Amino acid sequence: MSQLPFDPLLVSIAAPLALALAIALGLPKRWSVLLAYGAFAIPVLMALHVWWHFTATPLPSHGYAFLTRYDTGLSGLGISLHLGLNGIALPLFVLAALVGLAAGLYAIQSGAERLKIYLMLLLIMQGGLMGVFASVDIFFFYFFHELALIPTFIMVGIWGGRDRSYAAMKLTIYLTLGAMVSLLGLIMLYVQSGAHTFDLIALRAHLAAHPLAATLQNNIAGLLLFGLGVLVSLWPLHTWAPLGYGAAPSSAAMLHAGVLKKFGLYGLIQVALPLLPDGLAHWAHPLAWLAVIGNVLIVGVITIAQRDLKQMIGYSSVMHMGYAFLGIAAGGIIGPGGVVLLMVAHGLSVALLFLLATAIYHRTQTFAMDEMGGLAQKTPVLAAFFVAATLASIGLPGFANFWGELAIFVALWKFSPLITALAVAGVVLSAIYGLRSAARVFFGPSTDALAKVTAAHPPVDLSWKERFPALILLAALLFIGFWPKSLTTPVNAALTARAPAAATK
Repeated sequence: MSQLPFDPLLVSIAAPLALALAIALGLPKRWSVLLAYGAFAIPVLMALHVWWHFTATPLPSHGYAFLTRYDTGLSGLGISLHLGLNGIALPLFVLAALVGLAAGLYAIQSGAERLKIYLMLLLIMQGGLMGVFASVDIFFFYFFHELALIPTFIMVGIWGGRDRSYAAMKLTIYLTLGAMVSLLGLIMLYVQSGAHTFDLIALRAHLAAHPLAATLQNNIAGLLLFGLGVLVSLWPLHTWAPLGYGAAPSSAAMLHAGVLKKFGLYGLIQVALPLLPDGLAHWAHPLAWLAVIGNVLIVGVITIAQRDLKQMIGYSSVMHMGYAFLGIAAGGIIGPGGVVLLMVAHGLSVALLFLLATAIYHRTQTFAMDEMGGLAQKTPVLAAFFVAATLASIGLPGFANFWGELAIFVALWKFSPLITALAVAGVVLSAIYGLRSAARVFFGPSTDALAKVTAAHPPVDLSWKERFPALILLAALLFIGFWPKSLTTPVNAALTARAPAAATK
């Protein structure tokens, strides 16, 4: 166990939030930028520390480590700032730290207008994200999500690109709807459980002895699936995602698509799966068909039709969330375990793709792939990064995405061979749009439109300020790809240790 004289989880949350507060109170720009390096780096150091000690320490029966409780004055309502990590939260806690560091470094060197405010909002997102995955209390799990979500609307509306006002409005409507329905489901769970607490450990123990009736489980699980499904872009309530990511500034898109979007899936696995097992099982087949037909096949075909690079990445993100829903529907240990691994892998690869898409825009002044071509000759490092990120997203062996998708397909085969066959067909779709985008941007002849731009401003390869955040994400994808056990061991232990309560009849 950690021998640090402070709580590493609390520090990972407090460091970015403290600097955000200091910036809001008037910290000079020079100091804001300098201290931002530390504020984005501290969560990574804390995450790597707890990852190392988590796997080397015997865990108690509830499976959580680094548990610390802080009194909030709301103990009468069963609410306290209870921090800790189990094998499901740990990988996503590390993901939030790594993507946050890459997004923060990219933002610092971006030269964005009103950089202080831009960094302040990113730091609030970062602190909230660390809090989401470190919270054992469901109230703070939801609170930190909302804290991280609010800056997204502001950043899209102020620093966004084309259609930013419409995108910010649509984001606000859809994500507020999803958050409110999710909150309703969580409140119902709190009230109907009779445990008088939001603490996940206490709730699990109470519902193991006093499980909810099947009908009640079905109703609460339905609310959570709808609300959290909207937040994850479950088809057909997915249209906010490509539009929002297409308009969002790069670092905001990296943090939201890479990490914050995983809130809904994480909530289903961490909260609904152990507390409402029969409720999730009741909705498994409708969820699976909705995910495979809507997210995987329909959105996959729509992704192929995209000509805007950033929109294509946004739609591909929606498509890959379909695989995650399929893993949850398949159930067991392998299905949800594969979802956790895919969440981490997708978070790293989609964040890398958004970073590289912006780097391409800076060199071509367009996201239109039909106006590009031949960039590999002038920007070989950028081309290599983009091809690697594309292959990772497709699920090539050697990258983390492969293991997540493979585990989901294995679990899904036992659930439904037909749905599995349709899901595997989605891999072909992702290969088509992924490889075609790489070919259009980097290979083949240069277009006349691009020649006019490059004649005045010859494109240069990635600078080290751009390479370093990209390297962080790519290195993590390869590390997990070659050593998946570094994540699967704690995930499997957490899922195996659970004994979901059967519903009362």
